[in-house]
Amino acid sequence: MHEKKRIMATVKTVFNPIQLHLLEMFNYCENEKAMSELKDVLADFYARQVQEEADRLWEEGTLNGEAIERILNEHWRTPYNENV
Repeated sequence: MHEKKRIMATVKTVFNPIQLHLLEMFNYCENEKAMSELKDVLADFYARQVQEEADRLWEEGTLNGEAIERILNEHWRTPYNENV
């Protein structure tokens, strides 16, 4: 029986300035409550971004009632691969 050797690849992560700033912000969270509040602020920010983009798409006619119906009726689940 041969032993399989694992080769561990070194992955270098390069953070952009926004990611670095967020890491610094989370560094100051002294407890779970502070971290939860910061997460809520970030979630609110991204929710506003999504809403603004949806509004823009609606105004230009790309997004409309018909498009929303198609999205709501779309099957998004990835089919299971029975061969795995």
